[in-house]
Amino acid sequence: MDRAVLMIVITDRSRGGEFASWFQAQGATLVLSALGRGTAATEVLDYLGLEATEKAVLLLAAPRSARLVRKAARELWLDVPGRGILMAVPISSVGGARARDYLLSWQAEEDDDMDKEITHELIVVIANRGHTDQVMDAARSAGAAGGTTIHAKGTGTELARKFLGVSLAAEKEIVFILAKEAARKPIMKAVMTQAGMQTKAQAVVFSLPVTDLAGLRLLEEDGES
Repeated sequence: MDRAVLMIVITDRSRGGEFASWFQAQGATLVLSALGRGTAATEVLDYLGLEATEKAVLLLAAPRSARLVRKAARELWLDVPGRGILMAVPISSVGGARARDYLLSWQAEEDDDMDKEITHELIVVIANRGHTDQVMDAARSAGAAGGTTIHAKGTGTELARKFLGVSLAAEKEIVFILAKEAARKPIMKAVMTQAGMQTKAQAVVFSLPVTDLAGLRLLEEDGES
């Protein structure tokens, strides 16, 4: 499954339907959509040309294809500030051949740059609801520009008491923070120190490699993460 990825696309909520339709037109069999909220500071929103913080977060399994990412960047205008961002995270396996064929039956052109270096990581923070600002203040102190939050409901609170010695709130917020690989450790350390299990946020943080990326051209040119 080294050629399968989970594509995560974040755009303004008003464009969610447009983006989902585009991926379905490419052959995607299942596109999941969630409502999100941007966390970027005001100056970053101004830089990217964003006015509203309401986001659509799209999730879909796809064959890994840098050409598909470039096509999405071109046809969805992801290099235009405020249009959105696309990132691809590797999938190691899919349970069952029928499920695999269903999710990955659409064809993508073969690539010649499958082994390119990982330059960015997706930092995922799971924290108690209402503590996104605490998480993002910590992340920004280590260089993060912003993130996107979606609401979730947690389970396993009894196991948390057993293994972590703490009681966890059921209502959660998941924060996605895209960062350059070199910035990953400082950001994760800051979140763990300032918003970790010893705080009211009780944040758990991990990271995933991003194999392909679109929508950060202007930030990259300016040297931001």
